Amino acid sequence: MRFSKGLTKQILAAVLIAALVGLPSFPVAAAQQEEAGKIHVDVNLVLVEATVKNKAGQVMDGLTMKDFEVREDGVPQTVSHFSRDQLPLAVALVVDLSSSIEPFLRPLRYATQTALRTLKQEDQVSLFTFSSHAERKVNLTHDKRAVSDQIEFFSAGGSTNINGAIYEAAQYLREDALSSTRRVIILVSDNVPTDAGGFSPQEVEDAVLVADSAVYSLKIPGQNPLEARIASKIGGKVNVGKLTADTGGEIFDVEKEGSLYIAFQALIERLKTRYTIGYSPANPARDGSFHKLEVRLTPGHGELGKDYTITSKRGYYANLAANSGPR
Repeated sequence: MRFSKGLTKQILAAVLIAALVGLPSFPVAAAQQEEAGKIHVDVNLVLVEATVKNKAGQVMDGLTMKDFEVREDGVPQTVSHFSRDQLPLAVALVVDLSSSIEPFLRPLRYATQTALRTLKQEDQVSLFTFSSHAERKVNLTHDKRAVSDQIEFFSAGGSTNINGAIYEAAQYLREDALSSTRRVIILVSDNVPTDAGGFSPQEVEDAVLVADSAVYSLKIPGQNPLEARIASKIGGKVNVGKLTADTGGEIFDVEKEGSLYIAFQALIERLKTRYTIGYSPANPARDGSFHKLEVRLTPGHGELGKDYTITSKRGYYANLAANSGPR
């Protein structure tokens, strides 16, 4: 079989990435297909990202593969791959432009520029904005400055359609982010949705899980009247707290952290402290069904929820966990 020069480079890149993270570059089936210039490699591997904190709330460093246990649908799995901040990131920065966060737009540009600068060179960032509707402003790029510079031209106004914004960002990461990346959605908002946007909370969460992504929230203290905050909890609007917890992310509250800059820096640092755990599932069927995940430390570390806590996604959809996105 003869490949074009560009295609050969893609194959070599895929093999190199696989070697770096300890993944098999081609599985036993060696199923490959060329479609629209993309190589799809069927890797039967589930990757789970986890942040571990002790009972004092401090991130636990220095853990190894032998410290973790993973159960899928209650069945113990054999962890075969382990890393920390080695795989590149694919970040969708999703910025709320509703009128309630207008006072924070000016400091957001500086905070974004400074925080994104600490990402690795191979990490990519895209930019979405939303009020009533979501709009992609910058495609995934290694040029972090191109993202922060866009914020200078933002103006606020309109409703808060968090449902639609997260859904669109998840769809984009699923379709355009390389499968070898760790996918993250960073929501910059007051987390008070006023518009359901045509997508139910379950549809939004499913889209994020199918994209094999995690939602992190940079929570801004928006200017919302009491009736708006009450209305945000009804009518099919997404609960950001539940969404972050179910997808393995966290909320970073600007008020609690002291400033938007500090909160954003803390969020980016958290992304660097997540452990990536990989295993080949005992049930290899790719039938589109949902599989529940439970990650914990070995018994010597104490009791989950008492001696330590783990933040990780609640599960994955079997047909797309390892195979979504371009190769």
